[in-house]
Formats: sequence, C-alpha cells, structure tokens
Amino acid sequence: MKILDVGCGYGRTLNELHENGFKNLKGIDFSQAMIDRGLKLHPCFNISKHNGEKLPFFDNELDAVLLIAVLTCTADQNSQKNLISEISRVLKKGGILYINDYSLNDDPRNLERYEKYEDKYGNYGIFELPEGAVLRHHSSEYISNLTKDYQELIFEKTIYDTMNGNKSNGFYYMGKLKK
Repeated sequence: MKILDVGCGYGRTLNELHENGFKNLKGIDFSQAMIDRGLKLHPCFNISKHNGEKLPFFDNELDAVLLIAVLTCTADQNSQKNLISEISRVLKKGGILYINDYSLNDDPRNLERYEKYEDKYGNYGIFELPEGAVLRHHSSEYISNLTKDYQELIFEKTIYDTMNGNKSNGFYYMGKLKK
C-alpha cells in the first residue's frame, strides 16, 4: 500500500507503520524544522516540506491518507474542504482516509472560548491559545459533511489529553472513497 501521512511532523506515525511492516510510506509537513528532525531520526523516510494547496502527488496514486490532528490546526473551513478535495484526488477509488482529531467540548472553558472567537472567525469551535495558535474543534455533523464523498467505515468518539494537560473530546474516523 502507498500511504501518505499529511502533517507527519518528524515521522512518529510513519515510524510505527514502518515497524509494523508497511514500506511504501510518504509524509508531508509544513514545518521544515520537523522535517529536518524526521530525516535526522529516520534518514530513509520519504518526508518533505509542503505548504501549498495542491498535494504533490498524481491523481489516484495513493491507497491511504492519514490526518492526525491536522484539521484542528487548519481552522479555516475552505482550507479544510480543499485539503479533503485534494486527498480525494490523490486517493485511488476505494482508498482509505483516516482522521484522528478533536471534537467540540461542552465544558465551561471551551464553551467560553468558542463563543469568544465565533464572530472573529465566523465558525463555532475555533479558538486561540495564548501561545498564538488558532485551533478548531469539530462537530460530528461537520465531519460527516466534510467526508461526504467517503463511505464511513468507523467513527468513534474518545477523550484525549491535550498538549496543555487538559482533557478534550476527540474522534477517529475511517472512510473509503466512493468515486
């Protein structure tokens, strides 16, 4: 299988896949520092910097694409739709899309920040961290609409520990491209 990890960072997930027998792996990330770290740790990996709108792959080239905490870091709805469209372009018919990300929360801290930034960003669930990051949490309905060109195979809710030590709702999704 040809597998792409979008937002691969330094290749942690690619390394786990490699250790479990997968060999045709590719990764892209927008951070050159993460790519440099990944190539230092795993010099044989095929990872590269990418920050454009068009994925650097041929139509129908890949068997699976992974998005792990990428949608959260891509707060803009049009950018998310473009990314999923590009993934659909590069996936073979019946190809697998795997998403692991954050869901909307209902605790006071998150409700306050969702409401605080809703007018600024035009979407409920987008918020800013003090460090300057703009992030987004998603409803199940939004993910279902975003992946409408896929046959849902798995959608499971879960709880994650965030990088700031909080608990957050999350999900993992797996779908098969219908085209």
